[in-house]
Amino acid sequence: MNRFVTVHGHFYQPPRENPWTGAVDQEVTAAPYHDWNERITAECYERNGRGPVSNYSRMSFNFGPTLLSWLEESSAATYRSILAADRESRERFSGHGSALAQAYNHAILPLANARDKVTQVHWGIRDFEHRFGRRPEGMWLPETAVDEATLEVLAAAGIAFTILSPHQAAGVDPREPYRVPLPSGREITVFFYDGAVSQAIAFGGLAARGGGDLARGLLSRFDVGDAPALVHAATDGETYGHHVRGGDRALAEALDAIDGSGFARLTNYGEFLERFPPARETRLVPISSWSCAHGVDRWSGDCGCSADGASRHPWRRPLREALDWLRDALAPVYEAEAARYFADPWSARNESIDIVLDPSTPSVDRFFERHAVRNLSEAERGTARGLLLLQRNALLMYTSCGWFFDDPAGLETRQVLRYAARALELARETLGGSLEPLFLRLLERVRPASDGAPDAAATYRTLRSPHVPVEAALQP
Repeated sequence: MNRFVTVHGHFYQPPRENPWTGAVDQEVTAAPYHDWNERITAECYERNGRGPVSNYSRMSFNFGPTLLSWLEESSAATYRSILAADRESRERFSGHGSALAQAYNHAILPLANARDKVTQVHWGIRDFEHRFGRRPEGMWLPETAVDEATLEVLAAAGIAFTILSPHQAAGVDPREPYRVPLPSGREITVFFYDGAVSQAIAFGGLAARGGGDLARGLLSRFDVGDAPALVHAATDGETYGHHVRGGDRALAEALDAIDGSGFARLTNYGEFLERFPPARETRLVPISSWSCAHGVDRWSGDCGCSADGASRHPWRRPLREALDWLRDALAPVYEAEAARYFADPWSARNESIDIVLDPSTPSVDRFFERHAVRNLSEAERGTARGLLLLQRNALLMYTSCGWFFDDPAGLETRQVLRYAARALELARETLGGSLEPLFLRLLERVRPASDGAPDAAATYRTLRSPHVPVEAALQP
């Protein structure tokens, strides 16, 4: 049989933790739940892991690392079901696990500088290895945003494939993988998901009509012929239970129906790639994503792409410019100060994910043995770790959701500003002086389209205290 099906779910929530306390503050818009992570876990993540055969074990999926970290602490049974499903999928799909890695905190990689691209990919791989106990074969790119430089980082890190939208290349057949040659001489495989059926699942009500219709929708995408073909859809994983109530049941029924159809069989990307390497190559649109028709302007300009119907977003570009300024102002002072403690400050930043994942004393000792210029005192170690935490917050402030929605005073944009505030506070504590007055001047340019609404500088001032939850200023 040469007909194969896989359904990919991109399961992700932005990091929501208060950067001062490490806990998720109450998010009143998620009521009756404490916060959106808790609500969506109940509606989606937990339900897809239920049953004698979980959906995760028969589909392709990625979970954002920061979401997995929260699940490990706050919904341990759901977390264990995800890891178990990857083990089960390896037994089902010729040794190939269905879990894919994700660039760490969902930053738009074509807009990241070269150093941050490397860190985002490295952290995503290390987080995956820590949790799933194996190297990832593939990596999900946030918003499928891609350029050649991003693919170069993936290929150099040993990632075999990624998944993109069919409009991110010209003239591709989504039923086959493609080889993408890179300027370095490396190459990477790209699977282009079926745009029509994915759109029908995510926005056209296909998942709401039940498992039979979902299965028929997927199987209808095969063409007449004997060549090996993979029909695959890719959507937000939250489609299955959160965005579409009952979507988790529809997916389970569809997977059952396909598995028993005799017409096609379930697979995942790693298994299909091993059996059927790409026969053709393609070149990508220079800079593109799956949710912006203008490349990546949704996260850097006023392109008109909207979540809630707003036509103008004049605040997006100056917000990115303000954060880029802060990143670039912090980098040289971090490098100079961190060189007192680390042989290579940027390598230490990359490897610091190890002590985030395992903060035990032996793990920390091993980290400093590898990276410290000498035997550091406890006080020096504390200062060095403060510098690494500064850089962690400087990366978290690029989480894509800060630009995705229409209101710069909303929950997601407030969260990226909190990471910026924490980075500035750590810079002041470890380096002396303050960049905050200059940063506030730049935030004054971040103005929403509506007259009279506060600029981002005013919003920022409400977020600096560790005692003020993100949504507090939204309340009357």
